[in-house]
This record gives sequence, C-alpha cells and structure tokens, in this order.
Amino acid sequence: MPDGHAASIADTLPSWDLRDLYPATDSAELAADLERAERLALEFAGKAAGKLAGMSGAELARVIADYEAIQVIFGRVMSYAQLQFSGDSTNPLIGQFMQSMSERVTAISAHLIFFTLELNRLEESVLEAKLADAALARYRPWLRDLRVFRPHQLDDKLEKLLHEKDVTGASAWSRLFDETIAGMKITLGEEQLTVSAALNKLSDPDRAVREAAGRAIGAAFEGNIKLFALVTNTLAKDKEIDDQWRRYEQPWSYRNRSNMVEDQVVDALVDAVTQSFPRLSHRYYAMKAKWLGLEKLQHWDRNAPLPGDADSAIGWEDAKSRVLAAYGAFSPELARIGAQFFEKPWIDASPRPGKSGGAFAHPTVPQVHPYLLLNYHGKTRDVMTLAHELGHGVHQVLAADQGYLLGSTPLTLAETASVFGEMLTFRAVLAAEGDPARRRIMLASKVEDMLNTVVRQIAFYEFERRLHSARRAGELTADQIGAIWLDVQTRSLGPAFEFTPEYSVFWAYVPHFIHSPFYVYAYAFGDCLVNALYGVYQSGSAAEKAAFEGKYLDMLRAGGTKRHKELLAPFGLDASDPAFWLKGLDVIAGFIDELEQSA
Repeated sequence: MPDGHAASIADTLPSWDLRDLYPATDSAELAADLERAERLALEFAGKAAGKLAGMSGAELARVIADYEAIQVIFGRVMSYAQLQFSGDSTNPLIGQFMQSMSERVTAISAHLIFFTLELNRLEESVLEAKLADAALARYRPWLRDLRVFRPHQLDDKLEKLLHEKDVTGASAWSRLFDETIAGMKITLGEEQLTVSAALNKLSDPDRAVREAAGRAIGAAFEGNIKLFALVTNTLAKDKEIDDQWRRYEQPWSYRNRSNMVEDQVVDALVDAVTQSFPRLSHRYYAMKAKWLGLEKLQHWDRNAPLPGDADSAIGWEDAKSRVLAAYGAFSPELARIGAQFFEKPWIDASPRPGKSGGAFAHPTVPQVHPYLLLNYHGKTRDVMTLAHELGHGVHQVLAADQGYLLGSTPLTLAETASVFGEMLTFRAVLAAEGDPARRRIMLASKVEDMLNTVVRQIAFYEFERRLHSARRAGELTADQIGAIWLDVQTRSLGPAFEFTPEYSVFWAYVPHFIHSPFYVYAYAFGDCLVNALYGVYQSGSAAEKAAFEGKYLDMLRAGGTKRHKELLAPFGLDASDPAFWLKGLDVIAGFIDELEQSA
C-alpha cells in the first residue's frame, strides 16, 4: 500500500483530457478525419505525382501546403492514439485502437510516399529557380533538411514496401516491448509494483529497501530477458538491413542526419565527455561512497539520497509554484505560457498501473497544444522533471507558429528549452536556500542529475554503438549484451562501484534503445549546450540579460527553421568548436569542486 504522503500527493495530481484532439476513440470526428485524409491523399497523388519538375515556385508551394494539411490530420490521429496508449498500455482495447490507427494511417500515407522522393530527385538548379518565389521560400528549411536524406533514398516501390511493412516490423516489436514493460509486476515484500514504481525505490533513503528493489527489478527482468534480447536483436538487425540498403556507413549515421548535426560534432561531444569521466563521475561517486560510509557502491546506491536529505514530500501546488516562479524570474512570457499547462488539463502526473514510465512532452499538432506525461512522486527530482518537461511544452507552443513541417526541432536542439528550464528552477531554489547543509545536499542532487544526463547518456550511447556494431557479426545472447552493458557502466561510473550480477540485465528497461536508437546523446548535447548558454546569461550585465531573454525566445520560436550554428551564433557560441563542450562540462566540474570544498 502507498504511504500517507504518496497517497495525499496522488489525490491532488492532474490528469489530462484528450478531448481537445478527439471526443472518443469511436467518435464521428475521428472517423471523418480519416475519411477526409484518404480522400485528400488520393486527390493529392492525382494532381502532383510526376508533375513537380514542371510546376512553378508558387504552384509547388501550394502543393507543399496541401501535403502539410494532410500530415496534420495524421499527426492529430496518431497523437491521440499514442497518448491513449501511454495512459494505459495494458488495456487491450486501447492497444487494439492504437494498432488500428497505425495501420490505417500507414495505408493512407502510402499514397504520399512519392512526394518527398520526387522532390529529392529535382536537380539543385531546378529547385533553386523555384525557390525564388517567396511562397516556396518559406519552406526552404524543410526542403534543406529533406534533401539531407537524398543520397539515402530508394526507388519508390521499395520505399512504399518498407513503409507499409513497418506496422508488422519495427513498430510491432516496439509495441511488444511497451506492453511487456507495462504489464510487468515487481514483487517487493508484499507489494506488487509497476516497473516505474520499483525504479523509484532505488532512491529510497533506506539502503535495505534500495537493495531489495534492485534485486527484485533484476529478477523480474531476468525472467523476461530472452524476450528483451530477442526484441533488441531483431530491431538491431532490422536497422542494419535498412542502413545497408540506404548506404549509411555506421549504425548511428541516420540519427546524426536526422538531428541535422555533423558526425564530427557528435564525436567531439562524446570524446569530451568520455575523457572527463575521471574528473566528473569517478570523482563524485568516490565522494558519495565516503558520505554514505561505504567502501564500495552498488548499483542501488547510485541515486541514494545523501545523509541528512529527508527529501520531504513536495505537493503538486508547491512544485507548480516553484517552477513557474523560476520561469517568471527569467521571462514573464515563459511563465505565462507555462501556466496554461496547469490551468488547463494538459498534464497527466499520477503514477498508476499500465501508464508509461518516465516523462515526456508530446507536441501533437500546432492547431491543438502539447501534452505532458509525468509520474510524480513528490520528490525534489520530480520537481526538476516537471521543470524539464514544461520547458519542452513551452518550446513546442512557441514553435507552433512555424507550422507542422517547420515547427519541430532536431533532438539535439529539442532538449535546449527543457534543460534550460530545469537549470532556471534549480538555480532559483538553490539561491533561496540559506541552510549550508541543505544547500550542499541540493548541489549534490543537481550534480547527480547532470551526471545522469551527460555521463550516463553518453555511456548509453557507447553501449548502443558497441551493441549494434557487434550485432552485425551475428545475433547476441542476453549474456553478451549484458557483458557490454557492464563494461560500459564500469568505465563510466568508475572504481567506486562494484556491480552485482543482476545489474547485467538493467539495459533492458531503457525504452530509447527500442524506440529511438542513438537518441540518447541528445540529452548530453542539450545539457552541455545549456550549461554554455546559461554561462553567457549569468555573466552578462543587466542590459545583456534583458537582450538574452529576447534572443532566447527567438531561438525557441525558430522551431526547425535553423540549425545549431545559426541558433547559437547570436550568443557567441559554436558547437563545432571542441572547446565548446568543455565549457559545459566545466560547469559540472565546478559544482563538484564546490562540494569537495564544502565537505
């Protein structure tokens, strides 16, 4: 049974209302949208297929606008289905609904596959001549990003085949993973916990509770490890086949292209972080072991609260006030937009069986609004998660004016507003704390969050690189995958840790490995970028800080119309400079220095 604090917090937590998308899964509005999308897709193919080269710039602009309108319908339908599924993936009717919507949208969108392929077959000189028209020039950033994939596209029939088979391929395996995780129960004493609730126990102040949770999670995943290994092997092989047909040199090449970031920029980030393991994670966890009075840390000690950290339950209203106050101190506009998420039913925060673990912000479509999913347990870390996801939501609202095709940002830049919002909240709460002991605990908690975001995510990225590279030589056993995981974790976390055997299966709970291969470095990219960005803000004069706010909001409003070089230039920053990443990592090292001095 939940304790009194958890129960009282749960009673006050909001749930989202998805009726802004559709009234119900069997609503007439949803059925009408699907019928309209099919009619429009067929009409679109009839008037555009094979005719793009002969169109004027203005005509092509109108065709792209028509294509965008159809994509909005798809986006609305699939957002509704995915959010329903995230709310309860154990309900078979909801699972059936999501699969039905996925199959229907996939079938309709097959009529449109020709469009982006044909656009990419246009010669540069032909397209540039059309872009002289102002109406088409609006779509230049979208066309620029589309043509990044030009060398990797296949002929139309192959593209259509791969598109239609996805619902029985990668998407189906991902659904199996989600439903398995959602249906798992972790036995802890007399309790039957969801995976999310059990993972939350790993930050319990009682070491015996943490150990029991760590071993129970390991046992539960060990019982399913053959299935998780099969899912992982299958998806990695599926990706390898796709990469070979599309002529991607490395398993991670597609992700870098889709993030609109150069390989050397990602390599510079990874090199900077891995070379900083000793001065960051190794140094911090050695201190933490001493604070906890332990010769060695176990995996269940990584997120343990420090001695003296009561981390009393923080109510939802208090969390809301803290986050909005921090946003408002930096920018009233950010706070105004953020407040809408609390005033309207746009957040689902209550942990419950069947609900997706973790947290996310879903942008849906520009004509509606984003939705936030959290699993709020009333801890300081949950407040920071709220600040993080609200940053995503505010960013998505600000970028919505760019439209469906131009509003979404690459993953590397999508983390900017979320991490910045989290930093604003942390700095505000830290500045208000007068107790040196409590301030030290807060600083250590922030360091741990940053290590989780930077060191841990780069370790995840290295795990994926090694796993996908090894898979190219043949299927991997669960033990082989576990060995890669343990080696990477040992190198990243350092000599303060020793790992008990059950930790070898903990790779299996990370959904990004399944849904978005090589996504994880975007977190480290965003954190280091924001550290450098916040340094510019913090060191500025009053006038410079006022100007910074305007430039920052403009950066968020730009959505996907600009790449990282253009977005960072107004702040005097350049992510292609290796020294840029060290600036971000120096912030973490500085916090650890402060902790060493206070200790």
